Amino acid sequence: MLVSLFICPICQSPLQPAADTWRCDGSLLPKQTCHPFDVARQGYVNLLPVQQKKSKNPGDSQDSISARQRFLAAGYYQPLQNLVCQQMASLLTQDKTATNDDEYDKNDTPEIRWLDIGCGEGYYTQAMAQIGTEVSRGIDELIAADISKPALVELAKVSKAANRLWYQQEVEQATGTTKTSTIYPLVTSAAHLPLRAQSMTGISSIFSPILPEAFAEVLEESGYLVIAKPDVGHLTTLREALFDNVREHDSDKFLPSLAPYFELLDTHHVSTPLSLSAEALADLLTMTPYAYRARAESRQALLVSAETEPFVTEAKFVVYVLQKTADK
Repeated sequence: MLVSLFICPICQSPLQPAADTWRCDGSLLPKQTCHPFDVARQGYVNLLPVQQKKSKNPGDSQDSISARQRFLAAGYYQPLQNLVCQQMASLLTQDKTATNDDEYDKNDTPEIRWLDIGCGEGYYTQAMAQIGTEVSRGIDELIAADISKPALVELAKVSKAANRLWYQQEVEQATGTTKTSTIYPLVTSAAHLPLRAQSMTGISSIFSPILPEAFAEVLEESGYLVIAKPDVGHLTTLREALFDNVREHDSDKFLPSLAPYFELLDTHHVSTPLSLSAEALADLLTMTPYAYRARAESRQALLVSAETEPFVTEAKFVVYVLQKTADK
């Protein structure tokens, strides 16, 4: 049996995927008790034990997820999606040092395993799954992880329809068309990742928490970390319309916490103008913290004004590319 990528969130014993139920082998317990985790009909697996929850329904709400789906489907943040995937494709073209995990080697080529942490409903994840051309490698196994079960339901349904779930075992076409990734949708905590140590080639965190030690633990030697954050000036006119005092984004404030584990390789900026109808603006407000941080009267006044004239603002993002340093 191949060494599993996954570990039990309860006892940390090896956890084996299966089409119906994932089970750990209980090898780290005195009585070798096996913990089962059923595969939902949509195709996700809930690996978030009750003791790791801080609320009954952690993560984004269904309203927030639906609003984000509509907004992103309209292409407003596609420049960021393109930049993230371009940077990942560039990293994957580089020669990788063979790992000690020979069980996963195919034709002497180590498999590429990527963790998209805080993946939400999967707008960026689905694009990552399609990375791969004649000159760049694609991702073999893509772990899509989020603490929000409603978000993973949406991601799993799309992945299942595209035959990308791990148990569907989509066969590569003999014509040489681009191989898409095998996706594992997991409800889990970023602080307690159910992944074997040093098993991931890379991690992406797009508007998601940054946990230096947890990330370094599951990344292989010289593994990559790609982080996307709002840049200085992101949605400035929107925030000025909603709040009396606007605090500028301190995009790189987390970098010192990563310094003991990672080296910053590159920084990229991308921006895109937005002209938003009242409907699109309502979705943007709902999918961001502005939905509850701004006063209701300020939100309503902004939406009313957008009924007669599109609201104009600018989205600005920064993408950091880092690499795990030796002996971490």
